[in-house]
Amino acid sequence: MAEKKITIAGAGLVGSLLSVYLAKRGHKVEIYERRPDARKNLIDGGRSINLALSDRGLQALAKVGLEKRVLEEMAIPMYGRVMHDKEGNLSYQPYGKEGQAINSVSRAGLNMLLMDEAEKHGVELHFSQACDSVNLEDATAVFRNREGEQKEVISDLLFGADGAFSAVRGVMQKTDRFSYSQEYIDHGYKELEIPAGPNGEFLLEKNALHIWPRGNYMLIALPNPDASFTCTLFFPMDGDPSFASLDSVVKARAFFEEQFPDALALMPNFDKEWEENPDSSLVIIRCYPWTRNGKVALIGDASHAIVPFYGQGMNAGFEDCFVLDELMEQMGDNWEDLLKAYEVSRKPDGDAIADLAMRNFVEMRDLTGDPDFLLQKKIEGRFSAKHPDKWTPLYGLVTFSPQVRYSDAQALGNRQDELMAEIMAMPNIHEIWDSPEVEAKMLELAERLQD
Repeated sequence: MAEKKITIAGAGLVGSLLSVYLAKRGHKVEIYERRPDARKNLIDGGRSINLALSDRGLQALAKVGLEKRVLEEMAIPMYGRVMHDKEGNLSYQPYGKEGQAINSVSRAGLNMLLMDEAEKHGVELHFSQACDSVNLEDATAVFRNREGEQKEVISDLLFGADGAFSAVRGVMQKTDRFSYSQEYIDHGYKELEIPAGPNGEFLLEKNALHIWPRGNYMLIALPNPDASFTCTLFFPMDGDPSFASLDSVVKARAFFEEQFPDALALMPNFDKEWEENPDSSLVIIRCYPWTRNGKVALIGDASHAIVPFYGQGMNAGFEDCFVLDELMEQMGDNWEDLLKAYEVSRKPDGDAIADLAMRNFVEMRDLTGDPDFLLQKKIEGRFSAKHPDKWTPLYGLVTFSPQVRYSDAQALGNRQDELMAEIMAMPNIHEIWDSPEVEAKMLELAERLQD
């Protein structure tokens, strides 16, 4: 490919990984980031949400030689969910087949690794540089530093990897026939922490994602390499109960003592963290088109911000980079057609994973304690283990099957739910779930699924 001068707005996870892909293709890449360099400045706590790195993200990291390093240096595999009821009783659901796991990683740690890797490949990173304006016709952008000084940057291509509230997309939104929607869900989140035990040990099962499902809200906990757990309360912003109603530490502590007593017992800094960590909102962003004039393109959250309940936000953004690189391999220097193919390919998948993430929120908070739901998952899992070529549950399609597009996984999952309704309607299904009769019915359904 002929060398291009490429500017990326945003040095977050996707922008940094994209820069590595582009630099390895021989392009001259610069990144301009609104925030200070996270490698030199303390990051504000309470806004990170640990990330669940799964096969789609790993596939994208593998293509630039980073998969093994990330897994070895900063990831903790989580092989399933551990559900905690109000009495402290535990139940376990494996995520996939034996050995399959999603990986808990630190957002900040992974971002710093990717920025270091970008610089190793000759990418220039500029920090404390906010995007003030963009010329969509020639990919020129103006960035402003903290002193108010402006710098015009002329490029062949400009990528907006600057997040859900992208400045690059903000300019595109003002153009004709640009579709855009922004939806805040009723729930927000607050981060808390379960620290390591007195001897540096994990106080909960290390290799699992912990969930305290409570109907309209839930608490989750993901493990960290230092044996702590990052906990996130997903909770209504308004109403009762809500962040608005728990307007004091006393009320919040009383609520946790009632709803999450086993978690609260492991949170010595609860009062301080409740007061100091913010209540943060959750937003879904949809837009189209993602590119303009073969010179400007959106990627990651700038084009498809989603809620975190499938653990796929980062993975979807990394997959954007992977798909774009595949298209570069196929189409060479024809950037106008290449970027058009990129947006046409990825838009349906961005919409699908946004829908799937909300669906999984309902499952995690409402259904992980429902006997019928758990039985359906058990039947699907058992049948899939015996006949992996005939049936893969939706979670496996989304999380462990990067060769299957999100949009195809969504369609297949919907069809599987229709068929599984026939299984769940069988008389005495809770008693005969592992019988030859049920397996024969599943084989019949699997054949229909292929039609």
